[in-house]
Amino acid sequence: MTETIHTLVIGGGQAGVATSAHLQSQGVPHLVLERDRIAERWRTWRWDSLVANGPAWHDRFPEAEFTDLDPEEFAPKEAVADYFVRFASDRNLPIRTGVEVTNLGRQGSTFRAVTSQGTVEARNVVVATGPFQKPVIPTVITLSGITQLHSSAYRNPAALPEGAVLVVGAGSSGAQIAEELVRAGRQVYLSVGPHDRPPRRYRGQDFVWWLGKLGKWDMKAPTPGTEHVTIAVSGAYGGHTMDFRRLAGLGVTLLGRAGSCRDGVLHLADDLAANIAKGDANYLSVLDEADAYATAQGLELPDEPEARVLHPLPDCVTTPTLALDLKRAGIATVIWATGFQLDFGWIDLDIFRPDGRPRHQDGVTAVPGLYFVGLPWLSCRGSAFIWGAWRDAERLAGLIARGAG
Repeated sequence: MTETIHTLVIGGGQAGVATSAHLQSQGVPHLVLERDRIAERWRTWRWDSLVANGPAWHDRFPEAEFTDLDPEEFAPKEAVADYFVRFASDRNLPIRTGVEVTNLGRQGSTFRAVTSQGTVEARNVVVATGPFQKPVIPTVITLSGITQLHSSAYRNPAALPEGAVLVVGAGSSGAQIAEELVRAGRQVYLSVGPHDRPPRRYRGQDFVWWLGKLGKWDMKAPTPGTEHVTIAVSGAYGGHTMDFRRLAGLGVTLLGRAGSCRDGVLHLADDLAANIAKGDANYLSVLDEADAYATAQGLELPDEPEARVLHPLPDCVTTPTLALDLKRAGIATVIWATGFQLDFGWIDLDIFRPDGRPRHQDGVTAVPGLYFVGLPWLSCRGSAFIWGAWRDAERLAGLIARGAG
């Protein structure tokens, strides 16, 4: 059976829901196909205690607030998923769940999507499958008796085997998981690579507020050389600045970047102190820019000189471990918090770079009628966030409504 629709949206997460809302407001006939449930990644690809990294007043669509949450709270993952489900239901958005698109091609001026429930033909297609597609595990550890899993499969400390845990990757996921594990009484090792670590709050304002005022969310591209620098921030436990000194004080052993593993020994780069120093420099630079902005704008905000106090480096940083015998350290689990790759192998169109990223300009591809939304740095730094996907979707829906696709 073949179904025909003006515009097909593939993916029912935050980007797909946002796109549907804007297409609806523009009067564009469309259909959203989601292979699982709406916002499924929030439910089943996150650990149990995860909360949003931004406060509820910020991490949402402009048209709808979270219910039963204080604006300064950090929404639990289930509340985030429920938010999108409720948003879609309240607006009667045409989202069809449990339908997987297995191939997308083009015949003449018509797109043809092969799905698990038949074929859909459309004049326009918006790919809204998001950035969390294929978990990345960069190092091979072939050692019996050690459980290995990606952070997307981690649930809680009790679900892991007894023993120490090595967490590889110290972005938001890795740092938060390491903290949860050490608070649960586990011996934890954390491999720390290059990272930014903005203050959770400064002078009475959350860092997301500061990044907005400083124009950071609207940056068009990452600073050259920082494309692979992750960000370490946390809304857990009420929200706090992610300072790796504090994690070490809780009992986490910090390590440099993970390299090869030979004969049960994981070799580590001698870059831990440098990575911590660069993270500190990023932290202090945000304070400097915030202070300069407050002065220039005449803002009456409370001073916070204590925010600039950096405590001494722990021994694990000043005398770093460069080779870790996993069995001798008692490590029973390795959690790879090493991010994701895009996976568009189901799209049969010549629009991809060698690294698998689609070629586009602010989400608009060279193929007439084909768009992407929800990807990191799609049009700016904020594109992969809830409100950023909303803004990009509004612009793309406008193009579609005007017949640009």
